[in-house]
Amino acid sequence: MGITRTDLFTEKQNELANTLKVFAHPARIAIIEHMLKVNACINSDLVKELGMAQASISQHLKELKSAGIIQGTVEGSSMNYCINPVKWKEVSETLSGFFNKYFENNQCC
Repeated sequence: MGITRTDLFTEKQNELANTLKVFAHPARIAIIEHMLKVNACINSDLVKELGMAQASISQHLKELKSAGIIQGTVEGSSMNYCINPVKWKEVSETLSGFFNKYFENNQCC
């Protein structure tokens, strides 16, 4: 397998690709969906909600936090996580702009 040539692409293209990689795991999608559903900070309820091991959930939370999709705060001995509204809006607007570039053309293949 060859080396990815990120220098061939714009900074925006690379950033979008890296952000979408974070969304490319069903456990992370499930975590995000749960956060959106409860619309509140969450902590240990993910183990019960998703039925996954704490270690697996912690790794996925780390990836989501590293990408800025979620943010976390320490309260005592536990971490609370929620959607990062600034990054969420940025990703949402970027994806909307990306998908809205398409217009239906009945003359296409």
